Amino acid sequence: MARSRPDGRLWQADRLLPARYDGGMLTLYSMQSSGNSYKVRMLLARLKQPYRLVETDLFKGETKTPEFLAKNPEGRIPVLELPGGGFLAESNAILVYLAEGTPYYPDNKLARAEVLRWMFFEQHSHEPAIAAARYWLHLVKGGRELRTHEIDQWMERGYEALALMERHLSGRRYFAGERTTVADLALYAHTHVAQEGEFDLGGFPNVLDWLTRIASEPGHLRMNEQPKDAVIA
Repeated sequence: MARSRPDGRLWQADRLLPARYDGGMLTLYSMQSSGNSYKVRMLLARLKQPYRLVETDLFKGETKTPEFLAKNPEGRIPVLELPGGGFLAESNAILVYLAEGTPYYPDNKLARAEVLRWMFFEQHSHEPAIAAARYWLHLVKGGRELRTHEIDQWMERGYEALALMERHLSGRRYFAGERTTVADLALYAHTHVAQEGEFDLGGFPNVLDWLTRIASEPGHLRMNEQPKDAVIA
């Protein structure tokens, strides 16, 4: 049986029915190697939501053009363009918007708060260390030399975040509730490539089991994979 969503869409057991977005389609401005962009692509793939995908390379300055800054004045990706106008930035805000009314964002008030708790943790404690290390040590040419003074701090804060995740996952399969939510997707995006930021996950068996569990679920999209439901611009 289908459930109505606040935006007029219907959620069914295995897919999101085509959106009633005033005859339009969602557009996602994303970069393939960006963990924050990957969060959104993962969810869209799991929802089987058709959308237009625009690859936007921040290393080529494509997020600093006047055209892009009109969409997001911060000059960051991802950005979700809504049919009929309007733009939504910040990856976790986009996740919540898209997941509303689906099993990836629970109906219960306390359960929703628990999802948000872990999404806030991802942004405040996890991403600034684990994603930052990957960005500067793996993606940016010469990044190690530019940020040598920050590496020890990234390692300390990143391992603290991983240790907290390890403890929380002891006896649990997911971060919030009994099934995958957007909290899991938000944390998965950067954690599964933590080794590219020179973090060793070998001492975190619960985290490794959780990563395997998320990656083995139906509809999972790998970071380097082209989404089947996207129209590539």
